[in-house]
Amino acid sequence: MAQTFRSVLLPAARRVEALIERVGRRPGGTPVLEPYIGYATPEGLLLRGRVLSHLRRAEPSAAQSRWTNLRQMASLFFTDEVAGVTVLGGESRAVSDAEGYVTLTVSRHASPGWTDVPVRIEGQDGPATPFPVRVPSPEADYLIISDIDDTVIETGAHSLLRNLWTTFTVSALTRQAHEDARHLMAALVDEGRNPVFYVSSSPWNLHDFLEALFTRHDIPRGPMFLRDLGLTEEGVGNSHGTHKGAAIDAILAANPTLCAWLMGDSGQKDAIVYRDAVRRHPGRILGVALREPAPGAGADDAAAMAEIEALGVPCFHGPSFDGARYHWGQE
Repeated sequence: MAQTFRSVLLPAARRVEALIERVGRRPGGTPVLEPYIGYATPEGLLLRGRVLSHLRRAEPSAAQSRWTNLRQMASLFFTDEVAGVTVLGGESRAVSDAEGYVTLTVSRHASPGWTDVPVRIEGQDGPATPFPVRVPSPEADYLIISDIDDTVIETGAHSLLRNLWTTFTVSALTRQAHEDARHLMAALVDEGRNPVFYVSSSPWNLHDFLEALFTRHDIPRGPMFLRDLGLTEEGVGNSHGTHKGAAIDAILAANPTLCAWLMGDSGQKDAIVYRDAVRRHPGRILGVALREPAPGAGADDAAAMAEIEALGVPCFHGPSFDGARYHWGQE
């Protein structure tokens, strides 16, 4: 099946992808930068963003219809990326890749907390674009790594049809957050002392949307590790487990002195992803909390949860996160 995809379906799918991009692309225009939240590493500040022909932003109204929501959200997926553009930040430079993504590492001359690093496109005049970066405090006790869909916000990600319907027809003003997740995360973050990172299978196209949603619901801000939906040898983007596992590895490598609490849900096999992370990083995972969508966890997820506990890491699971800190021994 994999060989068939690479030899037959992948070339055809890439032609369709290119056609869709041409239909959605606006001609001309000066390239612009779309910043994503960066983070600190032992080597410096890692800045992330994308070079686009223009920015697409959805401006929702509480009274607008689902059809308007659908049109606004669909527009975010026509990204008009620009490849081969040189981007400058601090003493570093990078060139945007085929999908417009760019990553720079600059010197770590920043106080703990939030800082903005000015970044510009080489040869362009005008003000630089501020790229936000989260620098952990030396007083941090640990970090939090959390999934987003059905963990922090209500999506129905365990059901593909429900997930697509919610994603495209519900705006940032009407999408709901899980209050139990917000309360748990607020307790763990401890007024900003402990940093939070988000790992999700949502596409980078939704970064600005998710930022607005988190702000509206007072969900702690943090660097997001989202997915590129472009076609790869594996199919569309990286696989769910591969992407989340690699993101967890990157976050722990960037913060070698901090252990982590993991939050997720069993509807998207987070139990399996987190069990594998516990295996790869012995002693680095303090505890796991998993929301179980109705009708509960499947056999594979239940086995993964049991193995997490057997590895000495407390694993809370249930329909809400109420009681997670008690199970972890924090209350």
